[in-house]
Amino acid sequence: MPAPLKRIAVSQRVTVDGATGERRDALDQRWPAFLKACDCLGVAMPNDPAVAVSLLTETGCRGLLLTGGNDLHGLGGGAPERDRTETCLITTALDRALPVIGVCRGMQMIQQFFDNPLETVEGHVTALQDIDIAGTRQQVNSYHQYGAVETRPPLEAWAIADDGVIKAVRHQSRCVIGIMWHPERISPFRTSDIRLFDHVFGERP
Repeated sequence: MPAPLKRIAVSQRVTVDGATGERRDALDQRWPAFLKACDCLGVAMPNDPAVAVSLLTETGCRGLLLTGGNDLHGLGGGAPERDRTETCLITTALDRALPVIGVCRGMQMIQQFFDNPLETVEGHVTALQDIDIAGTRQQVNSYHQYGAVETRPPLEAWAIADDGVIKAVRHQSRCVIGIMWHPERISPFRTSDIRLFDHVFGERP
């Protein structure tokens, strides 16, 4: 009998319906399939801090995934409720020693949480680019207009683009990882990305 899927709290982007002005939470349809490939089951977090924290703590989630979409509110994004929610989710995950992965905007949230500065970067909205990941050359996708060229403790860089823009970070002592590429948008899913998620979320707090 296969092992049960690991429940992972998953943050969502905010979209606004043009006809009604209704604010909606949304998740790329490719995320559930990618998480399933990693033996994980995503639990969607609403962009309401109190409700999201309650769901994280009461549904047996073993980790937190911060997804992409929406610029950070301080960088001109129009979803302040998402920033507030994700800040509370990161705080709760750290308090409970739960692993965290941030993807694209999610990595930027991690950088902002730990007071690492972000700035406008050029040439990083492109289908593919070659970067250095832990000393090896790999090709990744790239969809971001903000980034960092320096990393401050407790974060450290482990993937860097040729122009010096940081493409992945990790916490020096906690299980907190950020990547700027979107593993869910790569078809077929890459074994290296699946292994990363399985390694991070496979560790019990």
